[in-house]
Amino acid sequence: MLRLVGRFVKLLVGLFLFGMGIWLGLQAHLGVGPWDVLHGGLAKRLGTPFGLTAIGVSVVVFLISLVARVRPGIGTVLNVLCIGAVIDLLLSTPWFDGVGDGPMALRLLTTAAGIVSVAVGSALYLGAHLGPGPRDGLMVALHQRTGWKVGVARSVLECTALLVGVLLGGPVGIGTIAFALGIGPAVQVAFTVLRQTPSRIPSAEVEVPL
Repeated sequence: MLRLVGRFVKLLVGLFLFGMGIWLGLQAHLGVGPWDVLHGGLAKRLGTPFGLTAIGVSVVVFLISLVARVRPGIGTVLNVLCIGAVIDLLLSTPWFDGVGDGPMALRLLTTAAGIVSVAVGSALYLGAHLGPGPRDGLMVALHQRTGWKVGVARSVLECTALLVGVLLGGPVGIGTIAFALGIGPAVQVAFTVLRQTPSRIPSAEVEVPL
């Protein structure tokens, strides 16, 4: 039970750090990751809060994954709800509001901090092994349905989200390129430093299905 509680806490901390990383990227005004370009574009068109829009997109992706028979976990549901809520919560504060108008060095540093925060958050929430994020589930579904390699499936999803986001007027910029190139290595380093594993090693522990 204590180990399960520890995994749940790790999941929540990871989701908070993930949301905080996206918020930092937004505050830098240099562009965000592909999916957040989509969220930003939709929020701009619909007039909805960024985090709430991200939750809406996550729900749609989650439902598509369910139809494709990708088994979720409690971490999948919390991923849908918590990250967007954290983003909107932080956006409602005055913290870092002036960064976007500050020196380029500060904006670049904030963007880098956002990437690191997303990477650490990813390592923690995936390392909790309580269910993948909805986009990870959709990636698996696409891989299973098409026979494409996982990396190809993820690239197709990321490029599609980015293209639609750009067409909708989402926040794209040098930060988008930095995120696209840097998030993979950053996540790998985070997994290594924090001694997490992206896939669960079979054991006698009790699973927590949805």
